[in-house]
Amino acid sequence: MSKDGGRSIGMENYNLYNIREEILRMADDSYREFQKKLLPGTENFIGVRLPHLRRLAKRIAKEDGEAYLKASLEKESKEELFEEIMLQGMVIGYMKGDISDIFSYTEKFVPKIDNWSVCDSFCSGFKHALEYPEMVWEWLKGFWSSEEEFKARFGIVMLLDYYINDKYIKELFPIFESIRQGNYYVDMAIAWAISICYIRYPELCLGFLRESRLNDFTYHKSLQKIVESRCVSAEEKERLRKMRRK
Repeated sequence: MSKDGGRSIGMENYNLYNIREEILRMADDSYREFQKKLLPGTENFIGVRLPHLRRLAKRIAKEDGEAYLKASLEKESKEELFEEIMLQGMVIGYMKGDISDIFSYTEKFVPKIDNWSVCDSFCSGFKHALEYPEMVWEWLKGFWSSEEEFKARFGIVMLLDYYINDKYIKELFPIFESIRQGNYYVDMAIAWAISICYIRYPELCLGFLRESRLNDFTYHKSLQKIVESRCVSAEEKERLRKMRRK
């Protein structure tokens, strides 16, 4: 028996129906109500806690992740549960093998993303960026230029998670300005990333903010997120409040 609430799945003949049945057995109504508050407008979830999905994803990736991804990534997202889409992203994160295959899986997966939760969870689990930082950096360029909201957000959150460091920090600010702004979840991701840049590289980030061409919403959200951080001193917060545009 699986600890995730069901029988172990035979992977040799991949059956996505069995995966759905196993996910359904993990459903938690109270967690579903909690999710509703976090993801207004998203209706296709049943309330499965992430640790349960992660255990299932690890098992799938270990037993036959390739077969699972080939089958699941062909399905249209409108036919899938939120948890099924989240699971696909987790399996990609746990997969071993050629990075070009990982890129291929991801390029099929990212168009399924339609909310911040799946996007950001997928990015946090994409540890391939730690193993192949330069290759992933070059590959991400295609996402930064996207006009699709969650493709662009994916590219930004990947920067936030893996590239705010000595090697890349000076390259990030021009990228933030080059990304098409005006989509809420893109602008919020840029603001979030800038706030982390400030915490790690305050003087560099301050110089960028003083000269930035960010739209007003993204600029002010960046200041807000920095000011809300416990890592920023009261003196710095007061200085940042005075930087609001008129």
